[in-house]
Amino acid sequence: MRAWRSICTLLLLAGAAFAQQEQTPSETTPAPGTPSTQDQTSKDGNTVRPDLTPDKNGRLSPEQMRELTRVVAQNYRDNYKKMRDYTYVERDVENSMGGDGQVKSTKVETYEITEIYGEQVRRLIAKNDKPLEKKDADKEEEKIQKIIDKRKNESDDDRKKRLEKEAKQREESRKFVSAIADSHDFTLIGTELVDGREAWVIDGVPRPGYESQDKDSNFVSKFGGRLWIDKGDLHLSKMEIEAVDTASVGWVMARIHKGTRVTYEQLRMSDEIWLPKHLTYKFDARVALFKGYNVDGEQTYRDYKKFGASSRIVGVGEVPKQEKTQDADQH
Repeated sequence: MRAWRSICTLLLLAGAAFAQQEQTPSETTPAPGTPSTQDQTSKDGNTVRPDLTPDKNGRLSPEQMRELTRVVAQNYRDNYKKMRDYTYVERDVENSMGGDGQVKSTKVETYEITEIYGEQVRRLIAKNDKPLEKKDADKEEEKIQKIIDKRKNESDDDRKKRLEKEAKQREESRKFVSAIADSHDFTLIGTELVDGREAWVIDGVPRPGYESQDKDSNFVSKFGGRLWIDKGDLHLSKMEIEAVDTASVGWVMARIHKGTRVTYEQLRMSDEIWLPKHLTYKFDARVALFKGYNVDGEQTYRDYKKFGASSRIVGVGEVPKQEKTQDADQH
């Protein structure tokens, strides 16, 4: 994956970290007087809405944001488990920009997204909206087969390393959760309709002079943004984040320039699940002090299909046991 894509993923993580938080054992016991996630379900089974009453300046306290975090995070985890039952198609359009702000070149790639042994896999199926030539399609099949073979024959030691890596990524998510709550002032703007559904609109502005003890989390204070939280389902339905100052990301030796921005939208499919809908980005950065990236583009998602628990992605020569897929109904 290109370095800029790795950083773009990190920006999404920072912007939506509160929705992706995983609690450690020590975090599952809330402070006295603070309701737990379990406490926020009423007797009739409905989720109790968090208190988002702002102060006289319209601001939400870090405690209120953490309260919202607990509810949205639980909903995210429940939703993520359901997402594993869906395949879909992702179309990426990337424009390389010149110094004059004009497009120098455009690349369009289309991927089929599926899951193999618990790992999300992207299979390239088209370039510039045309099916792959046979040699390129064969390379993709070979890549998929290698993943199948690797996971099928995974040793206990390799599995342990993989799980440790995933745990480390979750820990990074928790760092961002804390950093975002502490480094930003949040203001409840009001409510808006997103795809016909009412959502809370919350602005996050970096707090002047904030410095984190964790240097790796300092870069989040260089970004501001707006979040839309669906009032009915308490899911993140949309977010916009933008660099308001130059941000340094040490682990990839990158400098993200002011004006870099990402907008991400999710779609409610039937009564069951929220799935990616649309992502746009403008990315301006320099990686390793030499390579510059000035790109913008978008990703669109379509053809969501649900497959049964007995469905499996199999390798060449194996007998497929996939159940008939069904399209997810869009509401």
